[in-house]
Amino acid sequence: MPFPSPPRARSGPRRRSLLAAAPAALALAGCTAAGTEESADAGDGSSAAERRARARAARDSERLLQRYDAVIAARPALAGRLGPLRENVVRHAQAFGGGRKASPSGPASAAPPASASPPAAVPGNDKEALAGLAAAERELADRRSEDLLGVPGELARLLASAAAAGAAHVYLLTEGDA
Repeated sequence: MPFPSPPRARSGPRRRSLLAAAPAALALAGCTAAGTEESADAGDGSSAAERRARARAARDSERLLQRYDAVIAARPALAGRLGPLRENVVRHAQAFGGGRKASPSGPASAAPPASASPPAAVPGNDKEALAGLAAAERELADRRSEDLLGVPGELARLLASAAAAGAAHVYLLTEGDA
């Protein structure tokens, strides 16, 4: 008497586990396109739409950087926790073509761009200040995830990497103490 064949078992990882691991892998990869020959070559032959998308991403990172600076200025006790995240945001702005530089002395030496809007008011306690930064990071990461669908290869990879890093920042800002 033959036995019924067992249900077909899938070999290898499932699609959901791969998709769940992708943001973490991208966050570990970081944004390294700034200063490389590839990014300089890609910028020379880029389309007007790609240049606009890159400029908007740089502006978005600079606005987020202003929020970090405002929170650090208003809540100095958070400077140690927010410093590394702020440095990542500076690198994102630079990778997209922004002009701000990271400063080891903190946010006071980095002047905001002349056309920048003032940052939002900082809430009165640490928890609310972190929640406000997390919300800004989440909104920007979501927007970048949507934007990457309409841009060519290298810029799409850069947007994906910045979005993944933003998602990691959200986690660190909301779950970092847990």
